[in-house]
Amino acid sequence: MGPTLIQRYSNYFEAIKSNSMAAAKIDESNIYQEANLKNRQIMWDMIGEYALKGSGLGNVENFREFFKQVNEGKRGLILSEHYTNLDLPETIYFLEKNGEKWAEEFSRKIVAIAGMKLNESDPTVRAFTEAFTRIVIYPTRSLNKVESKEEISEEEKKAEEMKARKINLAAMRTMDECKKRGEVILVYPAGTRYREGKPETKRGLREIDSYLRLFDIMILVSINGNCLRINPANPDNMLFDMLEKDIVLHTASPVINCKEFRNSVLNALPPETEDPKQKTVDRVMELLEKQHEEVEPKRLEMLKNF
Repeated sequence: MGPTLIQRYSNYFEAIKSNSMAAAKIDESNIYQEANLKNRQIMWDMIGEYALKGSGLGNVENFREFFKQVNEGKRGLILSEHYTNLDLPETIYFLEKNGEKWAEEFSRKIVAIAGMKLNESDPTVRAFTEAFTRIVIYPTRSLNKVESKEEISEEEKKAEEMKARKINLAAMRTMDECKKRGEVILVYPAGTRYREGKPETKRGLREIDSYLRLFDIMILVSINGNCLRINPANPDNMLFDMLEKDIVLHTASPVINCKEFRNSVLNALPPETEDPKQKTVDRVMELLEKQHEEVEPKRLEMLKNF
């Protein structure tokens, strides 16, 4: 087992916290968080140290075609698998280090949708997170947890619901502004990192159906291998995630027309189908899983060289 994040990089923590500028509490006024590049180099050092030779983008031509269409005016969405807190840094790192001008430009145009926890849980986690441009939302899962607490009054629950509504409405407006600027929105449709033995953490959120209606094109990005793994002994503290050297591949599907995709799923459903919106994201997750399984044998073959 490799070292934990806090064991390997604690000597950087004070420096990155001193660079931190992101809000510790989120409300509707501060949901757009532009990248703080001062704190990005540590992420690049981490990926450079732990991502083995051969790591990088899979189906580069699909990334290139997607970005070409975005530059031509299409509103672009990335839906990606989610295993670790290095997923977003890796996607941007692999694009930036690709060596081609279009890929470097692409890396600068990604805006990720992120939950409030990354800002509010811990100042060090926040400092790492703010190295990348994000739109912060109040996740449905988080609100459900609040509403299920018996010790909270109905008035407090209603206030939290109002807070969530304001934040998420502001996030939608900001996302629209990003699309108009030609930026690409990256979303993790499961809304959380996958935890082995907990299949519910790989189930897509029905809210993703709304994204399919708001964008013109998308690519699905599967992630094989990971250098930062949830620590089973301390799964809730991100600073105790464990570092492991691995080959990591971020692979893109061909460009998909969002409207055509959504209609093809909905039109194939029987009229009595319950919650058809969930079916659209279920299909997204099925395709991501299929792509993941197709890539994995290649990655395992590559690992034999190490």
